[in-house]
Amino acid sequence: MQSDDLFNFRKLTQNELDSFQENGYLIIRQILKPAGLAQMQAECMEAWGREKESFDPNKSWLQNSLLVNIHHQAPTVKKYYFEGPLVEVASQIIGPNIKGATSQLTFKMKGNTKPFGWHQDNGYGELEPYNALTTLTALDDTDRGNGCLWLIPGSHKNGQIRVAQNEEQKKSQSEIIVEADESLAVPMEMKAGDCLIFNCWMLHKSDGNHSETRDRRILFLRYADADAVEVYNERKPRLGRLVKGNTKFEAVAAFEADL
Repeated sequence: MQSDDLFNFRKLTQNELDSFQENGYLIIRQILKPAGLAQMQAECMEAWGREKESFDPNKSWLQNSLLVNIHHQAPTVKKYYFEGPLVEVASQIIGPNIKGATSQLTFKMKGNTKPFGWHQDNGYGELEPYNALTTLTALDDTDRGNGCLWLIPGSHKNGQIRVAQNEEQKKSQSEIIVEADESLAVPMEMKAGDCLIFNCWMLHKSDGNHSETRDRRILFLRYADADAVEVYNERKPRLGRLVKGNTKFEAVAAFEADL
């Protein structure tokens, strides 16, 4: 199928852009068409089944909930990541030069009751300039019953929160939890095919999935300025597929160019 058969392409309106700047997030409804959603669900579950087992409370959040570089295994995800509607959305928010910075499944299957505490995505992979965009595309209906995301509107205005971690914590990929005012939190309930986008400094968390019958499957894609560098890694360029515009880094221009 062609991209137009799978995804709904449109630009954000000025009102939506203003709302994003003020609140730090936006939900784009039905960015996936029914055919795109069905294909993505099937491909992602095939990949998940190959690499993951049932929830184990003794395993880390990474082992239980994440499958990285899903675009290497799911053709519809690759098409969505590299040439889908989120590329133009990211360009409207970040600028003309865009690369994909992260592609992963973030699944809380039924039985995975572990919460994930308050954090910023830029706390886990600090990129500069500070305009990276997180996108969460719902592959299931997600609500308070099956562990939807919560965020604090406007919290991105507080900038980067510095959290000290020792080398052992970094190597173990332990959670980076920050303090937040729970009374300000808003649940991000979505239907399958919707997409939540938010600023890299947005404070957010998710509760455990306490549903006995429903999974909560999310496709996590992150976009960044094509010249974004990893602050934590001697300011080396973040490697990611160049999806729009140009970059000054030859390594970025070449990365996954033939994928």
